[in-house]
Amino acid sequence: MYQHTALDHHDAQKAIDAILPVLEARGAKGVIAVADAHGELIALIRMAGAPLQSVTIATNKAFSAARARKPTRDIGRKIRSADQGFDIAYYGDPRFIGWGGGMPVMHNGTCIGAVAVSGLTEDEDAELASLGIDAILKG
Repeated sequence: MYQHTALDHHDAQKAIDAILPVLEARGAKGVIAVADAHGELIALIRMAGAPLQSVTIATNKAFSAARARKPTRDIGRKIRSADQGFDIAYYGDPRFIGWGGGMPVMHNGTCIGAVAVSGLTEDEDAELASLGIDAILKG
């Protein structure tokens, strides 16, 4: 029998509730995506005024982080490295993305989902996604 720990909509809401106030306090507009361990969306929120393309980008960041079980920035570094890198197509799915801001949610060494933010800089997106993960894991 296979037992599986997974994020649910309550966990997704915790992440969103942790990230939104920070975005609002900064006067920033963004998109937050939370995915399950397979990279499929559990929740997505686009703030009024957030760039429309950030919907797809946040969704793909969450997908990539969950499927690769690593931050999307790590994927990006590999595909940008002429010496040690490779084409993003090697991941086998056009949804994979290498911009920072998608972070896997790890629990007991296993990826149980991902949180992603899009609409700010890569550093800010990653910082905010980490806040969402902390809210999930502490909740």
